[in-house]
Amino acid sequence: MTFFKTRSPAEQFIKGGLDCPPPIFPTPEMFSHFYHLVLAVPLCAAVAPKGPWDAFNYAPESKTVKPVSVRTVSGTVDGADGLVQDSNAQATFTGNSSYVVLDWGKEVGGILSLTINQATASSQFSFSFTESAQFINPNLSDDSCHTVSTQDADGVQSFRAPLTTGLLTQTIGQQRGGFRFLTIVSNSADSLTISNISLAITFMPHWDDLRAYPGYFFAPDPNFHDSDFLTKLWYAGAYTVQTNTIDSHQARQNRGSGWSNDASGGPVEGPILVDGAKRDRNVWPGDCGISSHTELVALNDLLPTKNSLTVMFSTQNSATGELAYSGPPINAHGSDTYIAWTLIGTHNYYLYTGDLAFVQLVWANYTKAVGFLESQVDGTGLANVPTSMANDWGRDGGAGHNSVLNALLYRTLLTAADLATQLGDTTLASVYLTNSTLIKAAYNQLLWDASAGMFRDNDALDSIHPQDGNSLAVLFNLTTSAEQNKAISQGLTQFWTPIGPLSPELADTIIPFVGGFEVQAHFIAGEGERAIDLLEKEWGYMLYTNLSVQSTLLEGFTANGSLGYRAAAGYDNDLSYTSHAHGWSTGPTPALTFYLLGIQLTSAQGATWRIAPVLSGLPSAEGGLETGLGFFGVKWSVDDQTLTLLLQVPAGTEGVVTLSGSGPMTVDNDVLATSSNSVELKGGNHTITRRI
Repeated sequence: MTFFKTRSPAEQFIKGGLDCPPPIFPTPEMFSHFYHLVLAVPLCAAVAPKGPWDAFNYAPESKTVKPVSVRTVSGTVDGADGLVQDSNAQATFTGNSSYVVLDWGKEVGGILSLTINQATASSQFSFSFTESAQFINPNLSDDSCHTVSTQDADGVQSFRAPLTTGLLTQTIGQQRGGFRFLTIVSNSADSLTISNISLAITFMPHWDDLRAYPGYFFAPDPNFHDSDFLTKLWYAGAYTVQTNTIDSHQARQNRGSGWSNDASGGPVEGPILVDGAKRDRNVWPGDCGISSHTELVALNDLLPTKNSLTVMFSTQNSATGELAYSGPPINAHGSDTYIAWTLIGTHNYYLYTGDLAFVQLVWANYTKAVGFLESQVDGTGLANVPTSMANDWGRDGGAGHNSVLNALLYRTLLTAADLATQLGDTTLASVYLTNSTLIKAAYNQLLWDASAGMFRDNDALDSIHPQDGNSLAVLFNLTTSAEQNKAISQGLTQFWTPIGPLSPELADTIIPFVGGFEVQAHFIAGEGERAIDLLEKEWGYMLYTNLSVQSTLLEGFTANGSLGYRAAAGYDNDLSYTSHAHGWSTGPTPALTFYLLGIQLTSAQGATWRIAPVLSGLPSAEGGLETGLGFFGVKWSVDDQTLTLLLQVPAGTEGVVTLSGSGPMTVDNDVLATSSNSVELKGGNHTITRRI
């Protein structure tokens, strides 16, 4: 393989970034400018049409919510039912350790209030919280700040004697970011009477109506035990990302015991997109590689993504260009892959919003970070990840000529070329495109295992065939043929269990983050029925197991379905630490929009688009998304071997509709002259039919 002559003996790529202006390392004044820019990003301008899908929207109708039921009463609690919704009655606790467990019915998070109606000088009580019913405990909450094998790091929130009658409200720091079950315990023999318990939701702080989604989705799944599963899953992903959208001043404090959610999530004002509701409440760019797409298709609200990107660019090392692994307050370092996710996320943000001013503002920082990654490319043509930069989602084996980092670097260079073009730097764009081509060639030459029909994780002949590296290779088009895509799609099924793929990259781990990429890989390979099968296995388990909150999506789990995700790989066997509302698990939501509906934006805000539904053995599907240009809607159905697709796209846009089948398409009652699979159309409303 011939590489371009380098400008530095240690580097194998053209270093286009060397000719860029010096990066602007952020200052408070810069972030003031960022803040004014982010306020200019339009929030959703319209609400999706009403329909049967609304019944599956998990978002509450009000930002003040009450528990929906009493799950358990222990000891003497008179009038416990008075604490649930539609009641203002009082409940009286008598006796030390008497308690009531209240169920909110879904994942919630925010600031609790209640009225203390009667208390003696000795009355006192406590709160304990949990997402999963498995960890309901009057003496402990599930853990959110750090892991400990005894699963007792968070403990309880205590209200000690003497109590003051009247309204009691948690502080911002005392709020619980994510929970479903609240246990209220009397810690005194004396009686205590309370009433009017409610929760002021703190997530999505910039939205008044949490249900006002501009995007929607509806598709029956007649072969699954719940025919509404796919619709429920789409909305569970949307709601998960809402719970992960928090005020920048309500991140998680890192403390030894208890919890406090009043830390700074970075030098921005307004909402940020974090990894989880309960924890870590921290910007992690890899997680945003899934959740930012969910933001688009359901919410058309990219303001949290923009703020989160701003946070990550603020972490740049001025000498090397390295970006941090995470934002504050964790401030982790040492991940090439998460640097790449920040850079890819910048392009995603531009694609969905057309906000080139933001790209221009961070461009010098961006190109310096690209250069940091490019500097690791060696004579093989692939980046050679040093051990110090090998952190990723938690997997083993991230160093060396790692498949994931090199797939991400390829995508980084392609999207960097597009951004350079948009900014008028065609020379730099050409450099990035050339270097991306070299990465793709080396990836196939050194990592492809023809005997297995899959890519290896690195260039050692005994390397594993990873779930993540192979999925990303298909998703980011490092493959060279449709046959290669189909081989990988088939090969990935060797890892499947009845509840999802067992990742070869980390022992006893089913990880929905990577599963979200795999789902897309199956759709791209034209294996839609396989993609649906994977959704039913992995996310079907998540939504219906009694271990979950059955409304938002789990961070991960094990082969036997336990909550011991990473229990022996960083989480100290603390099963209560696992997050039940993790944005990186929401991959099915954008996948169903992008592939089952087939809506894909090919230039900023969808000025150009592609509609190519993968029918996946289903009878029908409908839904849409919104950008600043307007609404993109698809409704298709199959009847008597004929596919009918109704399309709504904004005026002034144009794109291509691709439908598999036989014979010519009929477009707006006109039969096309050829039997091509594709037709170019202008914006507006169209009806397309074809025999399948």
